[in-house]
This record gives sequence, structure tokens and C-alpha cells, in this order.
Amino acid sequence: MLSNPVIWAVRSSVRGWRRRAAFKVAVEALGVSGRRCYSVPDRGSFPGMDALLARVVVPLPTYETRDKAPPPPESNSVEFMHFYRSLEKEDKVDFLTKLSEDYGVDHKNLSELAVKLLDTQIRDLATILQVEDRLRYSLTPRYKQLLGHISRVEGGVKFLVDLRADLLEIIASKASESPHIRDLNGTLKSMLSEWFSVGLLRLERITWMSPCEILQKISHCTAGSVETLTEHGPSARYEAVHPVRNWSDLKRRVGPYRRCYAFTHAAMPGEPLVVLHVALTEDISDNIQSIVREFATLDSEEDVNKINAAIFYSISSTQAGLQGVELGNYLIKRVVRELQRQRGWRVLRHGWRAVSEFPHVSQFSSLSPIPGFSSWLQGLLSQYRKEGRGLDLLSEAEWREVERATGSPPGTPALDALRRLLGTGEWTRSERLCGVLEPVLMRLCAWYLYGEKRRGYALNPVANFHLQNGATMWRLNWRADSSPRGVANSCGIMVNYRYFLSETPRNGAAYLQNKVVSASEQVTGLVSQFQKNSKL
Repeated sequence: MLSNPVIWAVRSSVRGWRRRAAFKVAVEALGVSGRRCYSVPDRGSFPGMDALLARVVVPLPTYETRDKAPPPPESNSVEFMHFYRSLEKEDKVDFLTKLSEDYGVDHKNLSELAVKLLDTQIRDLATILQVEDRLRYSLTPRYKQLLGHISRVEGGVKFLVDLRADLLEIIASKASESPHIRDLNGTLKSMLSEWFSVGLLRLERITWMSPCEILQKISHCTAGSVETLTEHGPSARYEAVHPVRNWSDLKRRVGPYRRCYAFTHAAMPGEPLVVLHVALTEDISDNIQSIVREFATLDSEEDVNKINAAIFYSISSTQAGLQGVELGNYLIKRVVRELQRQRGWRVLRHGWRAVSEFPHVSQFSSLSPIPGFSSWLQGLLSQYRKEGRGLDLLSEAEWREVERATGSPPGTPALDALRRLLGTGEWTRSERLCGVLEPVLMRLCAWYLYGEKRRGYALNPVANFHLQNGATMWRLNWRADSSPRGVANSCGIMVNYRYFLSETPRNGAAYLQNKVVSASEQVTGLVSQFQKNSKL
């Protein structure tokens, strides 16, 4: 049997051969002349990496020549991209760490300018402003210039989006403890936020006649909701809340009484960035199965007189590297305007009047999941049990019902039985238990959404997303998602965040500036019940 050191050495050699072969192809594609050593030895040495970075990350031009310095050759950017793609996952960590540490801000020069700024405070305003401008320029990392040039190469923007996805994964997994990695991530996020500003995005309706590659990417969605892709949400790719099951399912989602919209960007053709699925209904939906599994026939004609509400039931990001770059909130607002957009003119007795495609649509609402509620609930029950306050969460009458339904003696055994039931989801099979637990879970869920905070904002990432967007926490829906995933994540409860168009700007500002949550009487009533029963 081979020893561990021997196995490690063989694996390292194989990785090195693979990288050499991949990079040789990259160099030949570039047509780079001369003999350069691109071999990448075992981790920790990396002479090929050092040489490449020294060559492609050019020095920052002086302040006086910042607008006159010629751009580096395009081959530098292409060479960097090929080299990075040839690396294995663990080696990318070392590469990005070195890039961020050795080619960031010139801290020595920055310190000297900061001292100079203090010395000039007694000088005239023009001198002070000039020194401040120099200081601002000196805060530019060397690698930022390289990133900017990569964005101008074909496929460069997509490369940088994927590069940031790698950075986010490195930070989340703590694969590198270097603070410079976070600085590189922040710099790249700022650049992507400029490149993907809403004015540069194109709203595109996805239909069955859309390009096959776009339909395929939407149908093969495998990961997370953009509603959770806030700064404290998980990184994820593609639609996962209600995944597309097959081509027939996708055809229905872009068919009658349904709409699918996406943001696209000229620098990433064929790539939907954020996808929004909309159901056109008579009333605000309170059950997701009625949307994703019950459809009109594919050849039916829409009756616009039956369409009074637009329900946003799935909004998803396709690019993990765009996490934290605001796209989803703008997409909802753009789609609302699109649904209200003037489509023609109608002759009336006293003249002409502009009409929209859906003249009766006046209600706009999400039907959103509540990720994290079940795990929060289990933690709350454990905490109350540990503190000996388990009986405070339910009324005496509710505990008696739980004891009868579970066959448990009073006190801690009943609490443990309740925890087990909620953990397995078995309670959903009993109508009696569902009736017993409905008022309990509804008020606990209302408190989780409304009262649980992180830095003063909603702990739940989906709630945080819609509240920032100016929506109102409007209605909690019991047994709204009967799928195993829905029961496991949120005990089957879903929530409508309603968009009252005249109030969204004020609501969003109140939430962001003063942490005020806009909520309906149903939600606040459930919150009051929780506070009363839990003695808060």
C-alpha cells in the first residue's frame, strides 16, 4: 500500500501535467512568441503564477499621466483568463490571494498622501481638493485596471462574473483568511454594479418562440431564488424554489395566463441574468400548487376580463457572481410597468383613450416561500425547553390539544413530541393535528417574519428583499405549499408581499432608513397573539 506522502506527490504531479497541457493550448492560441515557462509546480511555489502576474498586472499610471497612459495589450487579459481557467480549485485560492495581496493599493504611497493632506489643510481650497483627488486616485488597486481591461475582451464580463462567484465561495468556505480577498471581492462587486446598472439592462419576455439556448437555461434551473441573494443570503444559481419539471411544464409557464420575463445584458448574450415568473389570475393566490401544477390548456385564449392580479411566484438569479448587485427589485418594477404599458387606443364617445393589454390588473403581489422558518422554530423550541419556558409558547387549551393528538403526558414530553412532529413533517398527514397547529404555527411564523431582526432589518432574506422593495407584508397563507420541501422549510406556510404602487417608494424608504415594516392587520394581529402567548 502506498504511503500518504507518495499518493499526495502523485496527485500533485497529475495536477501539474493537466495544468501544463491546458496552458500550453492557451499560449498557442494567443500566438505568444518566445520561450516562457508556464509550468505550475506544487502548491506554495508557483513561479509560473508570479511571472504571469508581474507581466499582465501593469503598474498604475502616475496621477499626472492617468489619462494619457496607453492601454496594455489585449493579449494580457486573454492570457490571464486562460491561465486562471487552467488552475484547479485549490490553486485558484492561492492565485487570487496573491493577486489581491501583491497587486492591490500602494499603502506606502497612500500613507504619504494622507500626511500631505493633513499638512495642506491650512492652504487654499484648490490645493486641498487637488490633494484629495490624488489621495482618491491612490486608493485604486493595481488589479482594478486589469479587471477593467478584461471586461472589454470578448467573454470578459462573463469571466469576471464567474470569478466573483469563486471569490464568494472562498469567503463563505473560509478557504483564505486574507482580508485582501474581501477587498478584491468588494472592488469587483462595485465594478459589476456599474456595468449591470438598470439602465444598461434589457427586459425580455420569454416565450415558447425564444431562442432555444435561453429556454434550455431556464428549464435546467437548479439552484436558488434571487429573493435570498441579498448580502446575508446564500449564494446560488438558477431557479430552485419551484423548479421546472420538464419541457411541458416550461411551455405552460410561458403560455396562457402566465408570463416569464428576464433581464439580459449586451456583454453576456444568451444569458438570462434574473428570471421572473408571473401568474395572471382573478385574485391574489394563496396556494403555490394552484399556480405551478394547475394550468389552463395550452391552446386556450386568455380572457383579459378575468385577469385582475399579477402574482410573482418565482424570481431567480442565474449568476452567483452577481450576488448583492441589485437586479431583482428593478425587474419586478419593470415588469409591473410592462403589464400596465399602453398597447393601443380605444374609441370612446368623447374621443380616444389609451388602453393596456390587461386593463383590469390592479393587484400586484408575490407568493413567496419562507426559507429558514422551520430551523428557526426548532431553535426557539429548544431554547424555551432549556429555559423551562416551553409552556409559554402555547395556551393551556392548545397544549391539551397537542397532548391528546400525540398521546403525550403534559409538560416536557408534550414539547418533545411537538418538536419531533415538526421535524419529520408527519403532522401534515393528520387533519386533527393540522387544525391544532394552525393557529400556533401561523402566529410563530408571523413573529419570525415581522419581529426577528438582523441589524434591525428582517432576519428572513425573502422578507428583507421585498420590504426593501417597498412591498407590504400582506397575508400569511396556511398550507400554501404542500410539497415536501415547502413543509420542511416553512411548515407549508407562504406569504404574500403586496405591491401597492402608490405606497412602495414611501414604504421602501421607511424600511431602509428607519427599519419600519409595512404590514397588514392580519400579520400584526398574529404578531400580537404571539407576544401575548409567549409573554414578550
